[in-house]
Amino acid sequence: MDVSIIIVNYRTPQLIINCLKSVYQHTTNLQFEVIVVDNDPENGGQNLVQAEFPGVRWINMEQNVGFGIANNRGMELATGKYLLLLNADTLLVDPVIETFYDRMESRPDIIAAGAMQYYADHTPIPYHSSFNAIHKTMYLVPPGALFTRLLDRLFPEPQYQDPNECDWLVGAFIFLRSNGFAQTGGFDENFFMYGEDVEWCKRLGQLGKIYYFKDCKFLHLENNNPFRRTDISWINRFGTQMQVSNLLWVRKQFGPFTFLFLMLHYLSMIPVIYIWKIVLNIRMGKKPFGELRQQGLYTKKVMVMTRYFWKILLNKRYLFKILPSENIDLQARL
Repeated sequence: MDVSIIIVNYRTPQLIINCLKSVYQHTTNLQFEVIVVDNDPENGGQNLVQAEFPGVRWINMEQNVGFGIANNRGMELATGKYLLLLNADTLLVDPVIETFYDRMESRPDIIAAGAMQYYADHTPIPYHSSFNAIHKTMYLVPPGALFTRLLDRLFPEPQYQDPNECDWLVGAFIFLRSNGFAQTGGFDENFFMYGEDVEWCKRLGQLGKIYYFKDCKFLHLENNNPFRRTDISWINRFGTQMQVSNLLWVRKQFGPFTFLFLMLHYLSMIPVIYIWKIVLNIRMGKKPFGELRQQGLYTKKVMVMTRYFWKILLNKRYLFKILPSENIDLQARL
């Protein structure tokens, strides 16, 4: 088998059907298998997908275990020389899988590679490709050249001879050698959603180079999910689940002191953002304690982070999935 394609399903059978139609349309010169891991089998997605694609191998999980664990179960059963982790809400627009296969065959130094994400209207999706790039976004500093230069100095971008080389790949499309999974064990199963692709790429990068083939693309429809961030602002740039996962990643990759510093930063910003907004309201002639919605959302999110503080600090084995009552983003949406 040339390639094993692993897709995680969570109430998205029609998206998977559309995705697989694009896969079969644009992949005609390789032997490939499709493995779908279903995080919500009671939803009935298996019958819908296998009615269209009876050859799909289907794995039912007992509960929603998240992105990383589900992909690991699929990779455990894969027989392909290469593995492709593909989001359900993606579409291929050309023979990108065949291109990746040929390039990886000619480049044994590359352990994993990704393609560029585009929206449904074929405009590019902004992305980060280095650990320091995502790390910088986690600090809440005033916008402006001074603080930008400070963060750039503290977290410099890595320098590669080849501009296509990078630190990490977006989990929506990761093409890797099967031994990459065998030697690393796949995603860290403490992650429920978000951050697991960053952490895994750190370990994959110890086996070989990580690449973006920037002339290759796929469409990412970015299907809504209950953990997606809402009401985005300067102080609420991350969703609650995303930020808990980011903190877990920071603890694992940069150690306990960086994690402690980041938590102290978030806690200390609570009075700062309230005072700043109150002063701004007074200067603009508004009610001093009006329009504090963003400050309230931020405070609630930080309080959720503190509930996982000790488990993250002590690097406990635990599935870091927030509770429904802790999903501030979903509550703000309702």
